[in-house]
Formats: sequence, C-alpha cells, structure tokens
Amino acid sequence: MTKFSVLVCDDSAVARKQVIRCLNDCIAADIRQAATGVEALALLAQQHFDLVCLDLTMPELDGVQVLEHIKATKKECFVLIISADVQQQMQQRVLQLGAINFIEKPLSKMSLRHTLHKFGIY
Repeated sequence: MTKFSVLVCDDSAVARKQVIRCLNDCIAADIRQAATGVEALALLAQQHFDLVCLDLTMPELDGVQVLEHIKATKKECFVLIISADVQQQMQQRVLQLGAINFIEKPLSKMSLRHTLHKFGIY
C-alpha cells in the first residue's frame, strides 16, 4: 500500500513546519513542501497528492489561485485551507471552490484531526 501523500504549501517556513508536525502526529504520510503557489502547481503537475494543505496569502500565486487551478484541472485531492485570513467571504469562496475545510492559523492538532476524521483521511 502506498503512503498517503500530502503537499503543504505556505510561504512561511515556520508555518509549514507547524503543519507538518501536526500532520505527522495525526497520520502516516509522505509529505512534500512548497514555499509558493507556483512551486505547488509544479509539484502537482509532477505527482498525485491525496491532500493539499494550502495557505491563502502568498506572493506570486495565492492559495485561491492554486485552488482554482486544482478545480479547473480536475485534480482529485482533498484541499484544506490553513490561513490567518478569516474573513467569512473568503471562507465561503474557498469552500465553494472545493476546499474540504478552512482552519484558522495557528493550526491545532485537534482541529486537523477532526477534519481528517470527518473526511475519512485517517
């Protein structure tokens, strides 16, 4: 059986490390990192990911644009938004684009575990 694959995309190395730490506590996964939306799209073109953990506020290509690309190219993966941008309008937009959930930064292990469990990921 292949390991569950996860892409963590955030322009903050600290935030990526925190998300990875929480993921490792919740599931056994092969985790890759992207520091930009452009880097995330390049990795998504190269390999399949079961879950993409995505920040919204990034330079060049933001999380919404990455999510729009995932939807437009019909990539089959769960997308979880982890962001400090907690505007209700933004949350509704990403959920309409197909994100499974919106979790506010800083990520808590409990909220991550709840979301993963809700969608049968662990």
